[in-house]
Amino acid sequence: MNFAESFRIALRALGANKARSVLTMLGVVIGVAAVILLVGIGTGVQNEITGQIEGLGSNLLFVVPGQFEGGMSANAAPPSRRFTLDDADLLARRVPGVDVVVPVIQSGSIVKRGNRSVRVVVAAANESGGEVFSGTLAGGRSYRKSEVQAGARVVVIGSNVRDTLFPGQDPVGKLVTLEGQRFTVVGYYESLGGGLGGDQDSQVYIPITTAQRIFNLNYINTIVVKASDPSRIEVVKADIRRVLIPRYGEEFTVFTQEQTLGLLSDLLNTLTYMLAGIAGISLLVGGIGIMNIMLVSVSERTREIGIRKAVGARTYDILSQFVIEAVGLSVLGGIIGIIIGWGGAALMSKLTPVPTNVTPWAVAVAFFFAAGVGVFFGVYPAWKASQLDPIVALRYE
Repeated sequence: MNFAESFRIALRALGANKARSVLTMLGVVIGVAAVILLVGIGTGVQNEITGQIEGLGSNLLFVVPGQFEGGMSANAAPPSRRFTLDDADLLARRVPGVDVVVPVIQSGSIVKRGNRSVRVVVAAANESGGEVFSGTLAGGRSYRKSEVQAGARVVVIGSNVRDTLFPGQDPVGKLVTLEGQRFTVVGYYESLGGGLGGDQDSQVYIPITTAQRIFNLNYINTIVVKASDPSRIEVVKADIRRVLIPRYGEEFTVFTQEQTLGLLSDLLNTLTYMLAGIAGISLLVGGIGIMNIMLVSVSERTREIGIRKAVGARTYDILSQFVIEAVGLSVLGGIIGIIIGWGGAALMSKLTPVPTNVTPWAVAVAFFFAAGVGVFFGVYPAWKASQLDPIVALRYE
């Protein structure tokens, strides 16, 4: 009996138990769809964040308190001292080749207007914050240097905050409440989407001196330095260390754009592989289901196998038939899973703020893994069927 005949018999056997075949494939379908969807989410988020960082330019340095060995690892020593606004001023005065120095504070809070409220991330900087962070004002203005110096209660809001608190209205000049204090809205941003700090549309921006007062802080989280010449970024980095070492020793770290991208890429790659591994467990469960059903099928068709062997079917013929059945279930389940996973990723990207990017390698890996699951978990039942003694099989009830 040739391969085509074995294939035809295998398809007929699968068609004879449609409901069981569909339920057997379900584990593979879910596993493949989950792998494609989760890898698509991980890749989409990585591309989104990488694009945002690259969009800031290649001439930014991020100065953070604390020692980080080779990156933001679990072994990083917690900072014993934190930066102050004086440190940012010192860098602006003593580091040559720098366009702007921006101290940054971030904190969670709730912004209210009447009976409406929205949870936000408060991002505070000096008047130069707009030169190092992405975003386009849709209306109004940013806060001015005089307002930073005075600690004025002015705020620029993200598009989600505007839509929640001021639906269909121009918010410029209106008041909101933040940390129990009234703030005047002076501007609002176009939609920015997700970013390093989460949903950028749910952020509000205030002068850093104001943030220190309302949150009762005497320190800043990060200092962002924009070098004038991207080719001299390492020179600027060395100058920053030269200025800060007398104050902090080695208790701080300076990241370049390239290092930041590398750290985030490593982190997000690890997250993507972890998500794919979790989804892959569904494929293994589906494979076990295939093996279980194939063993049941061997038991049910023992007499048929005996008849076929009695009329001349070879061990290879029996083996190939059952392997084809197992692989057919997993491959068909893989194809359906690819369609569901790809469609789900496209739908999620369209209907939610979560970016997705389904890559060909993820589809190929999921499909061939599904086929491999069929082969791996189908061989034992097939081998068991091929080894049945025809006389014993014919007498099986």
